[in-house]
Amino acid sequence: SMFFLPLHKMGRILAIDFGTKRTGVAVSDPNRMIATALDTVPTHQITKFIQDYLTRETVDIIVVGHPKHLDNTESSTTQLTNQFVNKLKKEFTTVKIDKYDERFTSKIASQSLIESGQSKKVRRDKSILDQVSATILLQDYLENLSFRKL
Repeated sequence: SMFFLPLHKMGRILAIDFGTKRTGVAVSDPNRMIATALDTVPTHQITKFIQDYLTRETVDIIVVGHPKHLDNTESSTTQLTNQFVNKLKKEFTTVKIDKYDERFTSKIASQSLIESGQSKKVRRDKSILDQVSATILLQDYLENLSFRKL
């Protein structure tokens, strides 16, 4: 189903870096070239946040980072992320919900770079970190998307 021709103009892709307390959100431009940090939202408000965003913008795909350990075993947040994904699928039936394996994204490298003290201000402001994670996840997803189209 990767090859359907959309009859409407292409929608954005929303990326979500799910956390138990805070969730980072990033979004692509309508042409799906550029990932931009959007916001960090308290997790209990994320569904409402997405609803509001969908009333303003056309979104075709919501991609959720799927955390696993490097050896492919599930991490403690994997189960919570799965529950979250199922909730999104029930809530947003017109949008494709895509889980994306985070293990091989540059996200890991960038996050450790940030946390290793690039900037104390960024470390203090964890909400920036969540947005950055979502943005890197989305950038990675977009690059893979364009490879798949070739």
